[in-house]
Amino acid sequence: MGNNQFMGYRRDNGRVGVRNHVVILPLDDLSNAASEAVANNIKGCLALPHPYGRLQFGADLELHFRTLIGTGANPNVAAVVVIGIEPEWTRRVVEGIAATGKPVEGFWIEQNGDINTIAAASRAAKKFMQYASMLTRSQCDLAELWVSTKCGESDTTSGCGANPTVGNAFDKLYAAGCTLLFGETSEITGGEHLVAARCRTPEIADQFMKTWSAYNDFIVANKTDDLSDSQPTKGNITGGLTTIEEKALGNIQKIGKKCLVDGVLEPAQAPTGRGLWFMDSSSAAAEMVTLCGAAGFAVHFFPTGQGNVIGNPIVPVIKLCANPRTVRTMSEHIDLDCSGLLRRELNMDGAGDALLDLMMQTANGRLTNAEVLGHREFVLTKLYRSA
Repeated sequence: MGNNQFMGYRRDNGRVGVRNHVVILPLDDLSNAASEAVANNIKGCLALPHPYGRLQFGADLELHFRTLIGTGANPNVAAVVVIGIEPEWTRRVVEGIAATGKPVEGFWIEQNGDINTIAAASRAAKKFMQYASMLTRSQCDLAELWVSTKCGESDTTSGCGANPTVGNAFDKLYAAGCTLLFGETSEITGGEHLVAARCRTPEIADQFMKTWSAYNDFIVANKTDDLSDSQPTKGNITGGLTTIEEKALGNIQKIGKKCLVDGVLEPAQAPTGRGLWFMDSSSAAAEMVTLCGAAGFAVHFFPTGQGNVIGNPIVPVIKLCANPRTVRTMSEHIDLDCSGLLRRELNMDGAGDALLDLMMQTANGRLTNAEVLGHREFVLTKLYRSA
C-alpha cells in the first residue's frame, strides 16, 4: 500500500470523511416529495427518500432515529437539511446531527404546506451547498479511516477469492489502527462459534453469541418450512453454495486471520473505539450498507461472486469479484478484478494490497463504479409493524 495518508475532509467533531455531500433528509415518507423538490431546485445536493417514519414505536422508532441521525452525522456529509411532517420529531433529528458541529436546519410541512416548506428549505440548501464548496481536503492518517464490509450474491469464488481478499486487507488495516465493521448476523449461521472464538474477551464473545442467538431464534420462530428462497439465495445456489453453513464459512473469510472482534453493536450504532466491530444487521445488501453509513463508516468493501450492483448515497461502495464470468459480464459494476487468484496469477497479499490501493484512491476522491452509475440504494431497517 505504501502511503499511509490520504486527503480527506476533517469535520468539527474530529471525524474524517472522504466525500462532501449536502443531504436533504426526509424524516418520514410524507416528506419525500418536498425533499426531492429541494434537491431538484438546488443542484448538487442529495435527497434520501425512504418509506418509513410514521407510527413507529419502541425499539423500531429508536432505530429509525438512530439511522437518520447517524446518516446525517456521517463524516462524508458536510451539511444537512431535515424535512418532516411535524416539528417535534424533526427537531429531534436536527439536534442529534447538530451535536457533531456540522451545519443543519430543519423544516416541517404542517401549518406551512409543501410550497413554503420547499422554498425555505431550498434557501438553506443553497447556503449549505456554497458552504460545502469552500471546504478543502487535508492530509489524514490511514488510522482515521473507518471501513465496513458486507458480501452479496456470493458463490464458490467468494469464499476462495473475493472474501479472503477483504480479509487480507482487513488484517492490514487492523494492524494500522483503523476502525472496521462486519455484520450480516444470519449469514454467520453455522460458523458462529468461529466468530465467538475470535472475540477479544469472554464478555465480548458472550455478547456476540446472545446477539446471534436472538436473531437466529427470531428467524426460526417465523420461518416457513423452506428457507431456501432466502438463505441461501437463488443466486447463491446457482453459484454452488448449497447450505447456509457453506455461505457462513465464506462470509467469515472477510475478517481475515489476525483481527480480533473488539465489540458488538446494535444496528446503526457507532463504535466507541478502534478495532474490528460486529454489528447486528440484516444480510440484505442495501439495508446493511445503509446501517454501516449510519454507524459512521466512510468506505465500504463489497465482495460479490454472481454479481451485485449495490451502491449507497453517502458511502462509496468498492465492489470486488473473483469470478471471471461475472467480471466479464458485469464489468461496469466491478471495481477490482481479483479473479487472478483462481488462475494463480495473483497471491493473496497482492490481492489485498490491490484492494487497499483502490481504497486509498477512493478516499482521495476517485469515484467508484456504483457512484458513477448512480446507484444510491438507501434502505432503512424496520423491526416490526407500525402502531
